[in-house]
Amino acid sequence: MKRYPVALFAFSLAVVLSLASPVVWPTSLPAVAQGEAVEGAAESAVEGGAAEGAAEEAAIAESEPEAIAAPASGDYFADVIVRGQTIFQVGSLNQLSASDRAAIINRRIASLIERTSGEVSVTAEPVADQNLITIQANRRVLMTVTAQDAQDLGLPLEVLAERWSERLKQNIDQPPIVKDVAQRLNSTVSQLGQDTVASIPALIGVLIVTVVTWLIAKGVRFSAFKWAQQTEGDRGTEVLIGRLGYGAVWVAGAVVALGVWGIDFATMLGALGLTSVAIGFSLKDVLSNYISGVILLSARPFHIGDQVVINGYEGTITQVQLRTTTLKTYDGRMVYIPNQEVFQASITNNTAADYLRSSVVVGIDYDANIAEARQVIIKAVSSLEIVQATPPPEMLVSELAASTVNIEVRFWVASHRADFLETTSQVSQRVKEALQTHNIEMPTEIYTLLLKDVPEEMKQRNGGFSLNMEDGSSRQGSIEGV
Repeated sequence: MKRYPVALFAFSLAVVLSLASPVVWPTSLPAVAQGEAVEGAAESAVEGGAAEGAAEEAAIAESEPEAIAAPASGDYFADVIVRGQTIFQVGSLNQLSASDRAAIINRRIASLIERTSGEVSVTAEPVADQNLITIQANRRVLMTVTAQDAQDLGLPLEVLAERWSERLKQNIDQPPIVKDVAQRLNSTVSQLGQDTVASIPALIGVLIVTVVTWLIAKGVRFSAFKWAQQTEGDRGTEVLIGRLGYGAVWVAGAVVALGVWGIDFATMLGALGLTSVAIGFSLKDVLSNYISGVILLSARPFHIGDQVVINGYEGTITQVQLRTTTLKTYDGRMVYIPNQEVFQASITNNTAADYLRSSVVVGIDYDANIAEARQVIIKAVSSLEIVQATPPPEMLVSELAASTVNIEVRFWVASHRADFLETTSQVSQRVKEALQTHNIEMPTEIYTLLLKDVPEEMKQRNGGFSLNMEDGSSRQGSIEGV
């Protein structure tokens, strides 16, 4: 009771100041700090009694409805939350925004729940000689219901105070677990619905931007592809130019869509910069394949349809993408080679030129006339239309073997694999037939065997011998000179 005169003096002084002039906060004190001051003043008054605390809060917060100006923050109402659930909303008062007022009320409610373990008595108490009603819990003031609140919600002051006090009572008391779960689910679904409704304009804007971006990207890809067809004449480069234009439009559209959704692209890039090193390491191979694909399509070491040899794989290039190169082998298998490997490998392009040189080796007898054989072979090869006349076919003595003189016949044929093999086969056949026609011998290999320590039995048979086979049969033979 010793503090009662002090509380009464503070109350009287607050009433006089409020009647004399409106409350003017220092310009250097922000709105949140003002709210803290209000809360501190109210809490101090509560220590001296519930009635004094209510009167002090009313003296600080009360104002005429027409004096309420539009809040600078744009928040006209804020949520009063109990146990994580929104139970109602309060509006702003003079010099106190709705969010600051709700923050003060929420702190009082949280403090009450933390310090109270038993049943909580929530009542609505009118303030004498004022158009105000305080909502108290265990004789502790939680908030003040003003005429402005009643006007905002279109309800009589007493009805609004009873409704709010009843909601506080229901939610402050610890509910059964089933009811608590149901309330939380309902609050979550309600909040999700509110967020969805609030996001509808942005979502519609993003969809419009996406559709427009898709149409523009298709048009740019088509135009770039047509332009490349007229200037480049290479299918791979045409595809690359079309895809780069398509991707560039989508990147620009994504930036615009993020802006419509409310995401600051510069801020997002700054956040991504923190993890760019980790992302770079994890996507190193993928990015390397894409960059290698761009370089391959730009440098053009081969074109679609070329027959190449890459890392031991030989076949026809069927597709060059930004990530892989597709090669079809001569036996019909499809090989997908990462562009990084293609870029680093040695590439043999068999069809880079129109013609390739092929050769056939044939062996003639030592007694044969090499000059005659040359004329016969050159004439036979030149008579084939599929053999190129320029450069003309040529014949070289490549080796003096044990039983033959080996002659290499060189000629030029079309570079594609099928033509190359077919022409080489026909040249081999024509050379053989021409040599046989002119009675030029093509002997087989002759081997001389020298036997030491010949058995006496074989000598008596003049080199004859008998072999017993695994199937029980026998084979007879002889060796001359024994």
